[in-house]
Amino acid sequence: MARLRTSSGRGTASRVISGIGVVFALIEVLFILMNVLGANAANAFYRFIQSLAEPLALFFPGLFQTGNFNLDVFLNYGLAAVFWLVVTGLIARAVSRY
Repeated sequence: MARLRTSSGRGTASRVISGIGVVFALIEVLFILMNVLGANAANAFYRFIQSLAEPLALFFPGLFQTGNFNLDVFLNYGLAAVFWLVVTGLIARAVSRY
């Protein structure tokens, strides 16, 4: 006989928190790709992604200044993407435990 699993709200909350972190990281990665691949900065979609990515990057833009624009974008916004994955992962783990 199969047992029915009941899940608590903690499991759902931790999945939502993790999902938010993934969405934030994807926005950062999309912004990196658009810059590195030379997307048209005057395009409305580019400006929309930029308007989302810049506030999510927090204090990381300008952290590394190598003199190469593409490498700077990759390092600074990539670090922001990793930050969101780590922080939301830690928060989700804490929520699911307590």
